[in-house]
Amino acid sequence: MSTTPSALPLGGTAPRSSGRWLKNMPEYIRRAINYPQMDVDYTVWQMVYLCLAPAKVYRTTKYHRQTKNQWARDDPAFVAIIVLLMAISSLAYAIAFHRNFFGFLKAVFFSVVIDFLLAGVVLSTIMWWVANTYLRIDSTGTHATEQYVEWMYSFDVHCNSYFPFFMIVNVGQYFLLPLFLRKGMLWAIFANLLYCCAGAYYTFVTFLGYDILPFLQHTTVFLYPIPACGFFFIITTAMRINICRAVMAFYFT
Repeated sequence: MSTTPSALPLGGTAPRSSGRWLKNMPEYIRRAINYPQMDVDYTVWQMVYLCLAPAKVYRTTKYHRQTKNQWARDDPAFVAIIVLLMAISSLAYAIAFHRNFFGFLKAVFFSVVIDFLLAGVVLSTIMWWVANTYLRIDSTGTHATEQYVEWMYSFDVHCNSYFPFFMIVNVGQYFLLPLFLRKGMLWAIFANLLYCCAGAYYTFVTFLGYDILPFLQHTTVFLYPIPACGFFFIITTAMRINICRAVMAFYFT
């Protein structure tokens, strides 16, 4: 009697094929779809120190390079936790502004897909190209191996920089909304200063991420956007633009 596929016992061909399929996937993707493989404790530690002492986080990145032979993370926990926190933040803002479910989905889409992922891909690509094209130390004529900035590492730097930015602009701003949404020059100054500080801190953490790479030089160019943040603060304040009110109007009206 022939055996049909439907008669195969559990644990037969299908699970073995699934196992081979998972095994052939990149480690980053495998860990993304398998929660127990994510190192959540270490990720939370990184997030805390990115807000308090970001240089300490990048010192551990050097150890990761020595053990994994790559600068980029192989654990998607950082991205997963940021996305979760942004969804929670969007829900809190939607409730505060009395938005319905579709208003919540709009906030999640813009915050996660546009602000974090799409903007992150664009910024990471630009910085990756600048670092490899203009800042990399030429090792031609030496016995040293040519080294390049990994694109995934540039995206990791963006994620590291974005988390404290998110804590300032999304979390900190939420508790200050009753003040920032008031009309008046004083509240516009405080609201714009918050965004200016968040942008400057994003830039500083980005600089630290590239400064630890031993094959890059003149990494201080990544600090150049900080004066631009100050100039943006002056211009918006002089024009009596309250950035917080403008952003909230875009997301929730």
